[in-house]
Amino acid sequence: MRNLKTFIQDFGWPRVIIFLFLVSLFVLAPFVGVRLDASFSDVLNRFGQYAILVLALVPMIQSGCGLNFGLALGIVAGLLGATLSLQFELRGIWGFFGAIALAAPFSVLFGYVYGKLLNKVKGEEMTIAMYVGFSFVMLMCIMWLILPYNSPTMVWGFAGKGLRTTITVEGYWLKILNNFLAIRIGRFFVFPTGLLLFVGFCAFCMWIFLKSKTGTAMTAVGSNPDYARASGVSADKMRTISVIISTFLGAVGIIVYQQSFGFIQLYTAPSPMVFPAVAAILIGGASVNKASMVNVLVGTFLFQGLLTMTPSVINSILQTDMSEVIRIIVSNGMIMYALTRKVKVTK
Repeated sequence: MRNLKTFIQDFGWPRVIIFLFLVSLFVLAPFVGVRLDASFSDVLNRFGQYAILVLALVPMIQSGCGLNFGLALGIVAGLLGATLSLQFELRGIWGFFGAIALAAPFSVLFGYVYGKLLNKVKGEEMTIAMYVGFSFVMLMCIMWLILPYNSPTMVWGFAGKGLRTTITVEGYWLKILNNFLAIRIGRFFVFPTGLLLFVGFCAFCMWIFLKSKTGTAMTAVGSNPDYARASGVSADKMRTISVIISTFLGAVGIIVYQQSFGFIQLYTAPSPMVFPAVAAILIGGASVNKASMVNVLVGTFLFQGLLTMTPSVINSILQTDMSEVIRIIVSNGMIMYALTRKVKVTK
Protein backbone atom coordinates (compact mmCIF):
# COMPACT_ATOMS: atom_id res chain seq x y z
CA MET A 1 0.00 0.00 0.00
CA ARG A 2 2.83 2.36 0.88
CA ASN A 3 4.57 1.53 -2.41
CA LEU A 4 1.36 2.33 -4.29
CA LYS A 5 1.04 5.70 -2.56
CA THR A 6 4.69 6.48 -3.29
CA PHE A 7 4.22 5.57 -6.94
CA ILE A 8 1.12 7.77 -7.24
CA GLN A 9 2.91 10.69 -5.56
CA ASP A 10 5.89 10.32 -7.90
CA PHE A 11 3.80 9.81 -11.01
CA GLY A 12 1.26 12.47 -10.07
CA TRP A 13 -2.51 12.22 -9.70
CA PRO A 14 -3.29 14.03 -13.00
CA ARG A 15 -1.23 11.52 -15.00
CA VAL A 16 -2.74 8.61 -13.06
CA ILE A 17 -6.26 9.87 -13.89
CA ILE A 18 -5.39 10.44 -17.55
CA PHE A 19 -3.79 7.00 -17.74
CA LEU A 20 -6.80 5.31 -16.16
CA PHE A 21 -9.15 7.16 -18.51
CA LEU A 22 -7.07 6.01 -21.48
CA VAL A 23 -7.15 2.41 -20.21
CA SER A 24 -10.94 2.66 -19.79
CA LEU A 25 -11.24 3.76 -23.42
CA PHE A 26 -9.27 0.69 -24.55
CA VAL A 27 -11.46 -1.55 -22.37
CA LEU A 28 -14.67 0.04 -23.66
CA ALA A 29 -13.58 0.03 -27.32
CA PRO A 30 -14.51 -3.60 -28.22
CA PHE A 31 -17.97 -3.22 -26.66
CA VAL A 32 -18.84 -0.29 -28.95
CA GLY A 33 -17.43 -1.80 -32.14
CA VAL A 34 -13.96 -0.20 -32.18
CA ARG A 35 -11.16 -2.58 -33.11
CA LEU A 36 -8.47 -2.75 -30.43
CA ASP A 37 -5.72 -3.86 -32.81
CA ALA A 38 -6.30 -0.99 -35.23
CA SER A 39 -6.64 1.52 -32.38
CA PHE A 40 -3.45 0.46 -30.62
CA SER A 41 -1.58 0.49 -33.94
CA ASP A 42 -2.82 4.03 -34.58
CA VAL A 43 -1.75 5.18 -31.09
CA LEU A 44 1.76 3.77 -31.59
CA ASN A 45 1.99 5.44 -34.99
CA ARG A 46 0.89 8.84 -33.68
CA PHE A 47 3.25 8.48 -30.71
CA GLY A 48 6.16 7.93 -33.10
CA GLN A 49 5.08 10.84 -35.30
CA TYR A 50 5.08 13.40 -32.51
CA ALA A 51 7.64 12.15 -29.97
CA ILE A 52 10.69 13.91 -31.42
CA LEU A 53 8.83 17.23 -31.64
CA VAL A 54 8.16 16.86 -27.90
CA LEU A 55 11.77 15.79 -27.29
CA ALA A 56 12.90 19.02 -28.96
CA LEU A 57 11.60 20.97 -25.96
CA VAL A 58 13.98 19.31 -23.47
CA PRO A 59 17.25 21.22 -24.17
CA MET A 60 15.72 24.67 -23.72
CA ILE A 61 13.87 23.63 -20.58
CA GLN A 62 17.07 22.25 -19.08
CA SER A 63 19.05 25.40 -19.88
CA GLY A 64 16.51 27.70 -18.23
CA CYS A 65 15.02 29.13 -21.45
CA GLY A 66 11.62 27.67 -20.59
CA LEU A 67 9.10 26.11 -22.94
CA ASN A 68 10.05 26.53 -26.58
CA PHE A 69 7.02 28.28 -28.01
CA GLY A 70 9.30 29.18 -30.93
CA LEU A 71 9.50 25.53 -32.01
CA ALA A 72 7.98 26.64 -35.31
CA LEU A 73 11.46 27.84 -36.38
CA GLY A 74 12.76 24.27 -36.21
CA ILE A 75 9.66 23.01 -38.00
CA VAL A 76 10.21 25.53 -40.81
CA ALA A 77 13.84 24.41 -41.09
CA GLY A 78 12.58 20.85 -41.47
CA LEU A 79 10.10 21.94 -44.12
CA LEU A 80 12.91 23.61 -46.06
CA GLY A 81 14.98 20.42 -45.88
CA ALA A 82 12.03 18.25 -46.91
CA THR A 83 11.07 20.41 -49.89
CA LEU A 84 14.69 20.64 -51.06
CA SER A 85 14.91 16.85 -50.81
CA LEU A 86 11.95 16.57 -53.18
CA GLN A 87 13.35 19.33 -55.40
CA PHE A 88 16.60 17.34 -55.80
CA GLU A 89 14.54 14.12 -56.24
CA LEU A 90 16.19 12.28 -53.37
CA ARG A 91 14.34 9.01 -52.72
CA GLY A 92 14.21 6.19 -50.21
CA ILE A 93 16.38 6.22 -47.12
CA TRP A 94 18.75 8.71 -48.80
CA GLY A 95 15.83 11.03 -49.38
CA PHE A 96 14.82 10.92 -45.71
CA PHE A 97 18.31 11.46 -44.30
CA GLY A 98 19.03 13.89 -47.14
CA ALA A 99 16.08 15.98 -45.94
CA ILE A 100 17.56 16.01 -42.41
CA ALA A 101 21.01 16.94 -43.76
CA LEU A 102 19.54 19.75 -45.87
CA ALA A 103 17.52 21.01 -42.90
CA ALA A 104 20.55 21.04 -40.57
CA PRO A 105 22.20 24.28 -41.81
CA PHE A 106 18.88 26.13 -41.64
CA SER A 107 18.14 24.84 -38.14
CA VAL A 108 21.62 25.82 -36.90
CA LEU A 109 21.32 29.31 -38.42
CA PHE A 110 17.78 29.86 -37.14
CA GLY A 111 18.68 28.44 -33.73
CA TYR A 112 21.78 30.59 -33.39
CA VAL A 113 19.97 33.85 -34.18
CA TYR A 114 16.99 32.80 -32.06
CA GLY A 115 19.28 31.91 -29.15
CA LYS A 116 21.09 35.25 -29.34
CA LEU A 117 17.72 37.01 -29.22
CA LEU A 118 16.57 35.04 -26.17
CA ASN A 119 19.79 35.91 -24.37
CA LYS A 120 18.82 39.59 -24.74
CA VAL A 121 15.38 39.11 -23.19
CA LYS A 122 16.05 36.92 -20.16
CA GLY A 123 12.96 36.46 -18.07
CA GLU A 124 10.64 36.93 -21.04
CA GLU A 125 11.85 34.05 -23.20
CA MET A 126 8.53 32.23 -23.62
CA THR A 127 6.60 35.37 -24.56
CA ILE A 128 9.21 36.48 -27.08
CA ALA A 129 9.56 32.94 -28.42
CA MET A 130 5.85 32.84 -29.19
CA TYR A 131 6.02 36.12 -31.11
CA VAL A 132 9.15 35.03 -33.00
CA GLY A 133 7.75 31.62 -33.92
CA PHE A 134 4.40 32.80 -35.20
CA SER A 135 5.90 35.85 -36.97
CA PHE A 136 8.41 33.63 -38.76
CA VAL A 137 5.63 31.31 -39.92
CA MET A 138 3.84 34.33 -41.42
CA LEU A 139 7.05 35.43 -43.16
CA MET A 140 7.45 31.95 -44.63
CA CYS A 141 3.90 32.14 -46.01
CA ILE A 142 5.32 34.74 -48.40
CA MET A 143 8.60 32.91 -48.97
CA TRP A 144 6.90 29.65 -50.01
CA LEU A 145 5.35 31.60 -52.89
CA ILE A 146 8.53 33.27 -54.13
CA LEU A 147 11.32 30.74 -53.49
CA PRO A 148 12.65 29.34 -56.80
CA TYR A 149 11.26 25.80 -56.60
CA ASN A 150 10.28 24.23 -59.92
CA SER A 151 9.53 20.58 -59.20
CA PRO A 152 6.19 19.74 -60.85
CA THR A 153 5.19 17.65 -57.83
CA MET A 154 5.40 20.73 -55.57
CA VAL A 155 4.53 23.93 -57.48
CA TRP A 156 1.06 25.16 -58.31
CA GLY A 157 0.10 23.73 -61.70
CA PHE A 158 -1.71 26.76 -63.09
CA ALA A 159 1.18 29.17 -62.44
CA GLY A 160 4.24 26.92 -62.41
CA LYS A 161 5.61 28.68 -59.34
CA GLY A 162 4.86 28.93 -55.66
CA LEU A 163 4.57 25.81 -53.53
CA ARG A 164 1.30 24.00 -52.93
CA THR A 165 -0.25 23.94 -49.48
CA THR A 166 0.08 20.16 -49.21
CA ILE A 167 2.73 18.11 -51.00
CA THR A 168 2.82 14.32 -51.03
CA VAL A 169 6.02 12.41 -50.26
CA GLU A 170 4.72 9.28 -51.98
CA GLY A 171 7.34 8.03 -54.40
CA TYR A 172 10.10 9.71 -52.37
CA TRP A 173 10.37 8.59 -48.71
CA LEU A 174 6.84 7.74 -47.62
CA LYS A 175 6.83 5.59 -44.43
CA ILE A 176 10.54 4.88 -44.82
CA LEU A 177 10.83 4.45 -41.04
CA ASN A 178 7.38 2.97 -40.41
CA ASN A 179 7.95 0.11 -42.84
CA PHE A 180 11.46 -0.74 -41.64
CA LEU A 181 11.24 -4.07 -39.78
CA ALA A 182 7.50 -3.46 -39.35
CA ILE A 183 5.62 -6.28 -37.64
CA ARG A 184 2.19 -7.02 -39.11
CA ILE A 185 -0.32 -9.07 -37.15
CA GLY A 186 -3.59 -9.67 -38.94
CA ARG A 187 -5.13 -7.06 -41.23
CA PHE A 188 -5.19 -4.08 -38.92
CA PHE A 189 -2.25 -4.15 -36.51
CA VAL A 190 1.13 -2.85 -37.65
CA PHE A 191 3.96 -2.31 -35.18
CA PRO A 192 6.10 0.55 -36.63
CA THR A 193 9.43 -0.90 -35.49
CA GLY A 194 11.68 1.44 -37.46
CA LEU A 195 9.77 4.54 -36.37
CA LEU A 196 9.92 3.61 -32.68
CA LEU A 197 13.59 2.60 -32.94
CA PHE A 198 14.41 6.00 -34.42
CA VAL A 199 12.50 7.75 -31.61
CA GLY A 200 14.31 5.60 -29.05
CA PHE A 201 17.66 6.39 -30.66
CA CYS A 202 17.01 10.15 -30.54
CA ALA A 203 15.85 9.95 -26.91
CA PHE A 204 18.93 7.90 -26.01
CA CYS A 205 21.23 10.42 -27.72
CA MET A 206 19.58 13.25 -25.79
CA TRP A 207 19.94 11.31 -22.51
CA ILE A 208 23.64 10.70 -23.23
CA PHE A 209 24.13 14.36 -24.15
CA LEU A 210 22.56 15.56 -20.89
CA LYS A 211 25.03 13.33 -19.02
CA SER A 212 27.99 14.80 -20.93
CA LYS A 213 30.12 17.74 -19.76
CA THR A 214 28.25 20.18 -22.01
CA GLY A 215 24.86 18.77 -21.03
CA THR A 216 25.71 18.96 -17.33
CA ALA A 217 26.85 22.56 -17.74
CA MET A 218 23.62 23.35 -19.60
CA THR A 219 21.53 21.87 -16.79
CA ALA A 220 23.58 23.77 -14.21
CA VAL A 221 22.85 27.03 -16.04
CA GLY A 222 19.14 26.26 -15.92
CA SER A 223 19.14 25.17 -12.27
CA ASN A 224 21.52 27.73 -10.76
CA PRO A 225 22.96 30.29 -13.21
CA ASP A 226 24.95 32.10 -10.51
CA TYR A 227 26.69 28.90 -9.43
CA ALA A 228 27.34 27.97 -13.07
CA ARG A 229 28.82 31.39 -13.75
CA ALA A 230 31.05 31.13 -10.68
CA SER A 231 32.26 27.76 -12.00
CA GLY A 232 33.39 29.36 -15.26
CA VAL A 233 30.43 28.29 -17.38
CA SER A 234 29.14 30.81 -19.92
CA ALA A 235 25.37 30.93 -19.38
CA ASP A 236 24.74 32.67 -22.71
CA LYS A 237 26.78 30.08 -24.62
CA MET A 238 24.96 27.15 -22.98
CA ARG A 239 21.59 28.75 -23.64
CA THR A 240 22.47 29.33 -27.30
CA ILE A 241 23.62 25.72 -27.70
CA SER A 242 20.36 24.50 -26.15
CA VAL A 243 18.31 26.60 -28.58
CA ILE A 244 20.29 25.30 -31.58
CA ILE A 245 19.78 21.67 -30.48
CA SER A 246 16.08 22.29 -29.84
CA THR A 247 15.66 23.88 -33.27
CA PHE A 248 17.51 21.02 -34.97
CA LEU A 249 15.39 18.40 -33.19
CA GLY A 250 12.29 20.32 -34.26
CA ALA A 251 13.47 20.00 -37.86
CA VAL A 252 14.13 16.27 -37.46
CA GLY A 253 10.77 15.82 -35.74
CA ILE A 254 8.72 17.35 -38.53
CA ILE A 255 10.55 15.26 -41.17
CA VAL A 256 9.80 12.11 -39.15
CA TYR A 257 6.17 13.25 -38.94
CA GLN A 258 6.02 13.87 -42.70
CA GLN A 259 7.37 10.46 -43.70
CA SER A 260 4.72 8.83 -41.52
CA PHE A 261 1.82 11.16 -42.31
CA GLY A 262 2.60 11.13 -46.04
CA PHE A 263 2.46 14.86 -46.75
CA ILE A 264 4.48 18.04 -46.33
CA GLN A 265 2.18 20.78 -45.04
CA LEU A 266 3.30 24.37 -45.60
CA TYR A 267 2.19 27.95 -44.93
CA THR A 268 0.42 28.18 -41.52
CA ALA A 269 0.70 24.43 -40.77
CA PRO A 270 3.67 24.74 -38.33
CA SER A 271 1.76 27.00 -35.91
CA PRO A 272 -0.80 24.47 -34.59
CA MET A 273 1.95 21.90 -33.90
CA VAL A 274 3.64 23.90 -31.15
CA PHE A 275 1.01 23.86 -28.40
CA PRO A 276 0.32 20.09 -28.55
CA ALA A 277 4.06 19.43 -28.10
CA VAL A 278 4.21 21.79 -25.11
CA ALA A 279 1.07 20.26 -23.60
CA ALA A 280 2.40 16.72 -24.05
CA ILE A 281 5.65 17.34 -22.15
CA LEU A 282 3.81 19.12 -19.33
CA ILE A 283 1.27 16.31 -19.06
CA GLY A 284 4.23 13.95 -18.91
CA GLY A 285 5.38 15.64 -15.71
CA ALA A 286 7.90 18.22 -16.89
CA SER A 287 8.02 21.72 -15.45
CA VAL A 288 9.24 25.01 -16.89
CA ASN A 289 12.80 24.34 -15.74
CA LYS A 290 13.12 20.55 -15.60
CA ALA A 291 12.35 17.78 -18.10
CA SER A 292 13.44 14.20 -18.67
CA MET A 293 13.10 11.47 -21.27
CA VAL A 294 10.37 9.86 -19.16
CA ASN A 295 8.36 13.10 -19.29
CA VAL A 296 8.68 13.12 -23.08
CA LEU A 297 7.69 9.49 -23.65
CA VAL A 298 4.89 9.32 -21.07
CA GLY A 299 3.43 12.69 -22.03
CA THR A 300 3.46 11.98 -25.76
CA PHE A 301 1.83 8.57 -25.28
CA LEU A 302 -0.91 9.93 -22.99
CA PHE A 303 -1.64 12.96 -25.18
CA GLN A 304 -1.72 11.06 -28.48
CA GLY A 305 -3.50 8.08 -26.91
CA LEU A 306 -6.39 10.25 -25.73
CA LEU A 307 -6.43 12.17 -28.99
CA THR A 308 -6.72 8.91 -30.92
CA MET A 309 -9.07 6.85 -28.75
CA THR A 310 -11.60 9.44 -27.54
CA PRO A 311 -13.07 10.34 -30.98
CA SER A 312 -13.25 6.68 -32.05
CA VAL A 313 -15.06 5.50 -28.91
CA ILE A 314 -17.44 8.47 -28.67
CA ASN A 315 -18.29 8.26 -32.38
CA SER A 316 -19.19 4.60 -31.98
CA ILE A 317 -21.33 5.32 -28.92
CA LEU A 318 -23.19 8.21 -30.56
CA GLN A 319 -23.34 6.49 -33.97
CA THR A 320 -22.24 9.65 -35.73
CA ASP A 321 -19.06 11.12 -37.19
CA MET A 322 -17.84 13.95 -34.98
CA SER A 323 -14.18 12.92 -35.07
CA GLU A 324 -12.71 16.32 -35.88
CA VAL A 325 -14.92 18.20 -33.42
CA ILE A 326 -14.09 15.76 -30.61
CA ARG A 327 -10.40 15.80 -31.49
CA ILE A 328 -10.34 19.61 -31.31
CA ILE A 329 -12.17 19.60 -27.96
CA VAL A 330 -9.86 16.95 -26.45
CA SER A 331 -6.69 18.52 -27.86
CA ASN A 332 -7.54 22.05 -26.75
CA GLY A 333 -8.76 20.78 -23.38
CA MET A 334 -5.46 19.02 -22.68
CA ILE A 335 -3.51 22.06 -23.87
CA MET A 336 -5.49 24.34 -21.54
CA TYR A 337 -5.00 21.93 -18.62
CA ALA A 338 -1.24 21.68 -19.27
CA LEU A 339 -0.71 25.44 -19.57
CA THR A 340 -2.82 26.09 -16.47
CA ARG A 341 -0.74 23.54 -14.59
CA LYS A 342 2.42 25.35 -15.73
CA VAL A 343 1.16 28.62 -14.30
CA LYS A 344 0.41 26.94 -10.95
CA VAL A 345 3.87 25.41 -10.84
CA THR A 346 5.60 28.72 -11.48
CA LYS A 347 3.75 30.67 -8.80
